[in-house]
Amino acid sequence: MDRFDSGDDDGSNYNHQFTSSSSSSSSGDVSIESSSCGGDDSTPLERDYFDGVLKYINQMLMEEEDLENRPCMLQDSLALQAAEKSFYEALTDCNFSETNRKRDSYGDGDLEAGRDSKQVAGSTAEEPEQTEMYDKTLLCSANNPGFYSDPPWCHLDHSTEQKRRFKPVNDVRSRRGRPRAGENRVIGPGKPVDLRSLLLESAVAAANYDGRTATHRLNLIRQHSSPHGDAAERTAHYFANSLEARLAGTGPELYTSFSRRRRMSAAEVLKAYQAYVTACPFKKMSNIFANKTIGKLTGKATAIHIIDFGILYGFQWPCFIQGISLRPSGPPKLHITGIDFPQPGFRPAERVEDTGRRLANYCKRFNVPFEYTAIAKKWDTISLDELNMDRDRDREEEVLIVNCLYRLKNTPDETLILDNSPRDTVLNLINQINPDFFIHGVINGTYNSSFFTSRFKEALFHFSSLFDMFESTIPREDQERLVYEEEIWGRDIMNIVACEGTERVERPETYKQWQLRNQRAGFKQVGLNQDVIKEVRAKVRLRYHKDFLVDEHSDWMLQGWKGRVLCALSCWTPVEKAMTGSEFVRSDLRI
Repeated sequence: MDRFDSGDDDGSNYNHQFTSSSSSSSSGDVSIESSSCGGDDSTPLERDYFDGVLKYINQMLMEEEDLENRPCMLQDSLALQAAEKSFYEALTDCNFSETNRKRDSYGDGDLEAGRDSKQVAGSTAEEPEQTEMYDKTLLCSANNPGFYSDPPWCHLDHSTEQKRRFKPVNDVRSRRGRPRAGENRVIGPGKPVDLRSLLLESAVAAANYDGRTATHRLNLIRQHSSPHGDAAERTAHYFANSLEARLAGTGPELYTSFSRRRRMSAAEVLKAYQAYVTACPFKKMSNIFANKTIGKLTGKATAIHIIDFGILYGFQWPCFIQGISLRPSGPPKLHITGIDFPQPGFRPAERVEDTGRRLANYCKRFNVPFEYTAIAKKWDTISLDELNMDRDRDREEEVLIVNCLYRLKNTPDETLILDNSPRDTVLNLINQINPDFFIHGVINGTYNSSFFTSRFKEALFHFSSLFDMFESTIPREDQERLVYEEEIWGRDIMNIVACEGTERVERPETYKQWQLRNQRAGFKQVGLNQDVIKEVRAKVRLRYHKDFLVDEHSDWMLQGWKGRVLCALSCWTPVEKAMTGSEFVRSDLRI
């Protein structure tokens, strides 16, 4: 019997519990050496079940019609954070002209103009006649070799154009060296123009309030940039848009209303996300690293509690659920606490709750006993009691994991709030949770400087690599590529370039900076599992463009493009657990 209970009226918390008839695993110590993702020693490491993610997305697109009318979950929450002023700034607004443009990053109200007042509650209830469809689209068994032999576009439509969307791995251009933001273009006879130089000159002029020079450079850029051109032209187009918005002072308004200009729906963004994860290994390999690390740490546990900061649509967990369902002694009890930022409107936790419903249905299909808790609020305001951890539960049988992949960059740091960094507050909260392990993924970004020209230059280098990556892997005319570039990267660039203060929510740091933060918060790093690293390297080398890189440094797994490190992942444990010799942690802290 499936039981679903809503929490408080404001929708900030809710619990969902499903218990199947499958037996639980026997208790015992956790093996952290030989188990696979699902803890089955006989299962080869290569079975990562990642095709379940793409089919999970396809199921959402097929069954949830309201996705066509909803904005993207991540974009909507970040827009809300950038739109609401803090109480302190409201009080001091008349005294400090600089704070006139700053706003609280993580408000709870709906201040977005023009938003529809009526919101549709999502539902993924499974109908009996859907059983056959579920079997075909969700199961990832030996008879279903995965999305590499059954590409995602086969589930979307069967048009010839869709099947030509991605460039074959063996038919790609190799362009070594650091990608440039702009190559020489010709203005007139014998008059070349360097788009990167023009962008940097325009940024310097904007920083010096020299509108005339900045406008002149932007006019030149406009003649040789386009969202439909090559990588350099596309990069220049979106950075020029953002510089114009900064000069006009309209950056925050454009950022918060980005998707509504074209009524971009969650369904369109999800299709673009499919294109991204198929062409680029970063998300897939991050999930493999995190899920297989968790699988090895929980191989014989009878209960697993995962607290996921930044759960969004829950795309990380279908593969993990399918893996643990195959354990010989039966799947363990799985409790996921999904945490994300609030959404606009009267039900701030609605879409985090929808994620729980989808995962509950997925667990039901694989007979995994499941419990879910949804929390939607500013992360630095979450208390330990809200995390719904049963203190009476026998912790010797339950393994507690905290997971946060690439989302702490949206939490303010000490450059914004001097007396108490929300970023450090979240890390301290994670340490108070006292998890057995903390899986941390970060965007390796150097464009969080308070100085505009430095931030602009580093952002230009970073996003030039991303646009160059798409240029080498997806045709220029591909519609999903255009959507992803505009709605994800173009929107991020708008926030980085045209927003300041609390309105700027894109604040990444390098993995070396995060390493120091984690250590200050009381964590000790756990060594990388070399089997997982070897698998990730082999899959990237076999299935992706040769300019993608996988490396390791200071116990971080690094991923990047043409020599530039773009993201990094690592595993941590509280110092106290490391010192007391927890049964889940080896003395040498090697997984």
